[in-house]
Amino acid sequence: MKNLDWQAIIFDFDGVVVESGKIKTQAFAELYRPYGENIVAQVVQFHTQNGGMSRYRKFRHFQQHFLNKPPLTEAEEKQLDIRFSELVVEAVIAAEAVPGAIELIRQQADRIPLFVASGTPETELKVIVERRGLTPYFKEVHGAPALKPTIIAEILSAYALQPESVLMIGDAMADFEGAQANGTAFLGRVFPGDPNPFPIDVKIVPDLRGLIS
Repeated sequence: MKNLDWQAIIFDFDGVVVESGKIKTQAFAELYRPYGENIVAQVVQFHTQNGGMSRYRKFRHFQQHFLNKPPLTEAEEKQLDIRFSELVVEAVIAAEAVPGAIELIRQQADRIPLFVASGTPETELKVIVERRGLTPYFKEVHGAPALKPTIIAEILSAYALQPESVLMIGDAMADFEGAQANGTAFLGRVFPGDPNPFPIDVKIVPDLRGLIS
């Protein structure tokens, strides 16, 4: 996978550029702790099994399937979103980078266009990318509410890229499915010790150091 003759690279953010997966897990647990540890366990399990899904879809799922309550109002969803952001934004800005990620981004940004396609709300994501000093390296930074297949399709179209010459790096099935839907190459990042969520034939790496030339 050290073929860096790619026309472009699309990065997921959490778990690919920064080690922020556990931060998001802890935030979901904290939000739902008032409902008891059984609900927290269900929330954490669903979150970890559905990486790449936007927090809004998760909030709605938890409300309907775990809390058995009426659908969230717009105001309730906004309040959850604000509280979640308060729990995660500063922590993600301060989080360790995935080993090799920053070096790879700096190295490749001089050669090819780089993009971010994340499940994090786009406004919040752009603040995090800016605060980490990464904005100059990316052509575009995209997040929720757009879905990954749509984000990737729009990048390919806008920059007239050949899908098979574009690499998507992700840590969740949502990333893999976005790549598959658009015919791009895919590399899975699996945190050491975590279960591999990808099909057996998907190339995976423990970090991004092996991609640095």
